Amino acid sequence: MQLFLISGLSGSGKSVALKALEDSGFYCVDNLPAELLTSLVDHLLPAGYGNIAVSIDVRSANSVQRLPELMQQLMQKKLAVHVLFLDAQDDTLVKRFSETRRLHPLNDGVRTLPECVSHERELLAEISNIGHHIDTSELNASALRAWIKQFIKLDRARLTLLFESFGFKHGIPLDADLVFDVRCLPNPYYNPALRPLTGNDAAVIEFLESTPSAQDMFGDIRNFVERWLPCFVADNRSYLTVAIGCTGGQHRSVYFAEKLARYFEPQQQVLVRHRELA
Repeated sequence: MQLFLISGLSGSGKSVALKALEDSGFYCVDNLPAELLTSLVDHLLPAGYGNIAVSIDVRSANSVQRLPELMQQLMQKKLAVHVLFLDAQDDTLVKRFSETRRLHPLNDGVRTLPECVSHERELLAEISNIGHHIDTSELNASALRAWIKQFIKLDRARLTLLFESFGFKHGIPLDADLVFDVRCLPNPYYNPALRPLTGNDAAVIEFLESTPSAQDMFGDIRNFVERWLPCFVADNRSYLTVAIGCTGGQHRSVYFAEKLARYFEPQQQVLVRHRELA
């Protein structure tokens, strides 16, 4: 049996993630009180369920903070337990709740909506780093579903090296472990012929390949990741997200994420994500 635990901030897309897992053949349970997790597994395991996905968040009150302890108990049963934590910027979460006019789960008639979001973040602080972290601030539902389906295909016995491009004008991704800034490099945006293209297009690639400073920057980032990657592996990390940022997340950062992924792919399990292109 494989058990996927979905948690994260309210409004970050947990329902979309759970639905994507259900569409991929998982037996899904939403809003399970954390203290019932072990009982649920004990009930489903003898019945032959292969893949289970469970959503646990602040709706189960303070018991959600027991998730790390419960994971240890389940792994002692020789289960493969994986955690997916969804997050988003505070202003994005506030906007989503305001647009849907739904009450936040921590609404008590006293706290404002931003205060509820802030309090929820505090309650989930202890579990936010125990699994694969996804920042959904700039993602639509379709892109999130695609990322979830990538996630479940990974070999979780190995570290996954994830290269993510982004635009600084939209904020630094919350799920980044390492952040590199390539805004100092010549910007293809200022070439009218290159402006509508992306870092995946041949003309932009040729422009950056012929820019000495871009190649020097690539070598420095590659060497840094290569130098320290064994330390992250030795630390039993399951994921390492390397975020590459330029101004808009369209040209330079996309080029760097793709080129780094191609370099490391022969030796590592690699994913590539382009936040702004998604």
